[in-house]
Amino acid sequence: MTTENTSVKGILGLAPGLVVQELGWDSDVDEELRSVVMDAIDGDLVEETDEAVDVVLLWWRADDGDVVDGLFDALRDLSNNGVLWLLSPKVGRPGHVSQADLQEGAVTAGLALTTSVSVSKSWSCHKLVRPKGARR
Repeated sequence: MTTENTSVKGILGLAPGLVVQELGWDSDVDEELRSVVMDAIDGDLVEETDEAVDVVLLWWRADDGDVVDGLFDALRDLSNNGVLWLLSPKVGRPGHVSQADLQEGAVTAGLALTTSVSVSKSWSCHKLVRPKGARR
């Protein structure tokens, strides 16, 4: 297990019992990272569900289309307090999505991009959340 993957549990805020939906899986995903996530939640990742999920892992590459469409799809099953983690190839890797495109997509989808971290040799992870209500 790589050093980056060993800290994923803490970085992603994963705990046993959380329901994590995975979208955008393809042969290029980091299988070791997926295993770390499943170990952390003590369960399998779900693709389709009839209930709200706590976390969505969205694997996204530049050629997957409009990131806004992907974000809207990812929000469909996410609970109101849930977290969306968008995984994209690192700079210099095939399929890299620029930080500016991610930020613009987040704003258009009504989300806030809060954190970006390296989670494996090839993938970065970007935390997106629904903005909190207006402050009083």
